[in-house]
Amino acid sequence: MNLTWFVKVAVTTAFLGRLGELQLAGGTLGFTFANVTGFSVLNGLCGAMEPICGQAFGAKNFRLLHKTLLMAIILLLLTTLPVSFLWLNVDKILIHFGQKEDISAVAKTYLFYLLPDLVVTSLLCPLKAYLSSQSITIPIMFSSALALALHIPINIFLAKAKGIEGVSMAIWISDLIAAILLVLYVVVKENRKGEKWNEGGWWDQRVEDLLRLLKLSGPCCLTTCLEWWCYEILVLLTGRLQNAKQAVGVIAIVLNFDYLLYSVMLSLATCASTRLSNELGANRPVAAYQSAYVSLAVSTISGCFGALIMVGARGVWAPLFSHEKGIITGVKRMMLLMAVIEVVNFPLAVCGGIVRGTARPWLAMYANLGGFYLLALPLGVVLAFKAALGLSGLLIGLLVGMATCLALLLVMVVRIKWHEEADKAHILASDGNLETVNKVNDNEI
Repeated sequence: MNLTWFVKVAVTTAFLGRLGELQLAGGTLGFTFANVTGFSVLNGLCGAMEPICGQAFGAKNFRLLHKTLLMAIILLLLTTLPVSFLWLNVDKILIHFGQKEDISAVAKTYLFYLLPDLVVTSLLCPLKAYLSSQSITIPIMFSSALALALHIPINIFLAKAKGIEGVSMAIWISDLIAAILLVLYVVVKENRKGEKWNEGGWWDQRVEDLLRLLKLSGPCCLTTCLEWWCYEILVLLTGRLQNAKQAVGVIAIVLNFDYLLYSVMLSLATCASTRLSNELGANRPVAAYQSAYVSLAVSTISGCFGALIMVGARGVWAPLFSHEKGIITGVKRMMLLMAVIEVVNFPLAVCGGIVRGTARPWLAMYANLGGFYLLALPLGVVLAFKAALGLSGLLIGLLVGMATCLALLLVMVVRIKWHEEADKAHILASDGNLETVNKVNDNEI
């Protein structure tokens, strides 16, 4: 599922490139703005479903599971309103920050026709979280794969008929196909339980419940956004180096490989959160403990394996994107450093999944804030500009920040009292009362 998302982005970029240089620049800028202000926020807010739904499923409290699904959809739909306002004014925002008017105008056109994807994502993300928290993954995979398969012919038709507007429309149309398939699956699955919507809880939402969900969604959202924004800031800082064009080209190519590995580490983090929350909700602390540490072990091995793949591919990856010798040489050098970062990044992502599974996402939020923004970016700026290390300095700063963030989260994971967490999760999930977790959270904060 995660891999299909990154392939879809690559397909979209390829079709933008076929339209021309201006369309590629404006569309890419628009999509970056959409990720920073829209999709990162929606995905982050939806992260609160993992601990609540996972623990509810472990405790067999399907009423809480159903209630949380609809509350999350409502929350995400409400969030699309201010995001839509930003997208409609993206040209003014980009021009204010120094972008050219023609590129900004293309970015606005791209985002205008992408607006329906906010509504579709508000439905698709909660459905994926709802099913994955129950360890139902095959339907998500097949729906995503089918949507990707249709994404290419849809792009061919719409790009020829409407240009950049068609490329933008193809994104939300393919997402809508996946969402419809998952809705149909959920409806059929619920109807097969003997009675229609058997366990109930679908329409028990109150304003208080939505506010309580928001208290958990906030840290999840900030955790995701802080990480996504850090990479965007890294690219912006790269544009201020002496040889900016070459440096930006190098970091863009390196990050494209990192995105492929990120889909794997994101999957591991989601699996860790799901397994852990299921076991805690079922009041099985030993199994939760084992799930956490097995996940950490797998992530460490995967990180080393991913680093080896990156080192092995560094000679063939750059020529796929550029034939300039300076960029190819820079990519080879930077991928060695990025490989070390991947060794840290994999267990870091899984640690985030573990603390999210215990319904304490603010631990990852604080670690990301300290590691990325109080250490990684300032240190990277000093090494890149003051010490004149260039792009290497920025990546070294990122490595040090990530390592610090990982160390903080590892300490937090080691200090988890699993029997107490299992008792809390079981009481919360069995009662279906979100207020319980908020009282626990307030005390811990």
